[in-house]
This record gives sequence, structure tokens and C-alpha cells, in this order.
Amino acid sequence: MTAAATTRAFRVAYDGREYAGFQRQPHATTVEGTLLRALAEHGILDRGDGPTHATPPGYAAAGRTDAGVSAVAQTVAFEAPAWLTPRAFNGHLPGSVRVWAAADVPDGFHATHDAVRRTYRYHLYAPESGTASADPTHAVTDDRVRDALDRLSGRHDFHNLTSDDAGTVRDLTATATRDGDLLVIEVAADGFPRALVRRLVAAVRAVGRGHSEPSRIDRLLASEPVPGEIGVGPAPPEPLVLWDVAYDGVAFDVDREAAESARVAFGERYRTARHVAAATGAIRDRVASGDPGEPSGRRDDAA
Repeated sequence: MTAAATTRAFRVAYDGREYAGFQRQPHATTVEGTLLRALAEHGILDRGDGPTHATPPGYAAAGRTDAGVSAVAQTVAFEAPAWLTPRAFNGHLPGSVRVWAAADVPDGFHATHDAVRRTYRYHLYAPESGTASADPTHAVTDDRVRDALDRLSGRHDFHNLTSDDAGTVRDLTATATRDGDLLVIEVAADGFPRALVRRLVAAVRAVGRGHSEPSRIDRLLASEPVPGEIGVGPAPPEPLVLWDVAYDGVAFDVDREAAESARVAFGERYRTARHVAAATGAIRDRVASGDPGEPSGRRDDAA
């Protein structure tokens, strides 16, 4: 490492809806590819060919989120020049990817292997049964949800909730907090095999809705493989957020200017999503009302 560079870890927030996952891949737009392209534009590494940018010395990321999954505390670390602050990093990033905090870390730090705990939050639309807003298609009984999460918490072999063949034994904590019609399901562990959180949410949702008995959770945690007909597919990726990644002895400093830039960028994306939701909600309500509209004397197809 040169005197002008130090190993630095960066917190990265991103809206994963427009990306084919975090990990770079050929012929697809990914978060990691976007970060590496920004570093190339900063002159920190060679651009490479297409998505195959080189990586800076010591580069690693905390995790590989799937397509559609977002993050607030994804962490990447590498040998960085002293001038590469979060606000400088953002100079070549789109609004959907924002770096907002950083920490200088010891030489040899590895963003993947040195993480001691990862936390995900899944924002599940699940009105509580018996409330005025309860949609019977999506409503859940909170006590059933919490019972299922209690069964899943602890050290288990989650081989029936992932397609991975290794690394399936994890010490996991799963809880839920009600926020209006949403249940925020928080899952923390030392690491996660592929799609575990989304399959866990799908299993808990089925129990909460009364489609499965709580004993199904015990069956999924058993050593015997489950047959295909009682297997669990993953819940949709868009409500899932990589919420936190913890490292022993590492304290991140928030770059206030970069954090404000992230607040503004994600605020705009939130408003856009609300506008789209309002439009689709209006379509739903009109169709549900059975109102076909009145005949008109003229035709105007142009918007």
C-alpha cells in the first residue's frame, strides 16, 4: 500500500429495483458494476472491458444481494486514496446508489469475512386479521407470525430453505414489528445462504395467514429434505433491505453532505413510487366499483 492510500470501508445504500443484483455480471447492470465504474471514472482503477472492471487492491463486499433487493448498509472496502470520501465517491454514482459513511480499517480487513453479523429487514404487506383494513387475501394473525419466527430463531440447519449445499447451519434471530398494515420482519445471523431470508418470510407468511400450521416450520428445520410439494419458494425481493452489517471494532463516520444527498435522492424515488402506487390504486378502485363510464360524443386517445 502506498503512503497516499489506506484501507477504507464504505457504507453503500441502493435501490435494488433497477439492478440485476449486487454482484457484477456480464451483460447486466449491477450495483457492484456501477460502483466499480465510478471508481474507474475517478481514475482509481483501470476501466477494463465492459463490466469486467479491475478491482482496487484489497477489494471485497459484505454480501451479494439478489436482483431487486435493496440496501442501506452494504459495505465495500479497499485501498483508497485519502481524498476518496463518501461525497467524492458519489460524484460518479447515480441517485439510486449513494455512499454515505466510511471508516478507516486495519490492513488486511476483509468486508466479507470480517463481518460478524448481518441484518435484513423485510417489509411485508400483512394487515392484522380482524382490523378494519384487513384484506383477507393478505391478512395475518400476528401471534401465529411470532410463533413461527420464534421456532426459526436459534442455531439450525436451514438446508430446506436454501438452494445452497454448504454453509446452511446458522445462528439466527428473527423478530417482527407491526407498522400499520406492514410487518417489518427483521432477521439477523452471522451469514446467510442463498435466498434464506425470502424463503423464511414466505414460510412465516403462510403460517400467519393460516395456510400452514406452525408445525410446518419444525418440518422445514428437520434434518430430512422436504419433498417438492411442501417446499417453500422465495417471497418477492423488492421489500427486502440489507439493513446492517456489523464489524468488531469498526465505527463508521457519517459524511453529512453525502447522507443528505442520499436522503434527497431516495426521497425523490419514494415520491415517484407513491405516485405510481396512487395511479394503480385508482385503477383498482375503478374496476372494483364496476363503473364502466359514460358514453362520450368524441374520442380522444392521446394523453
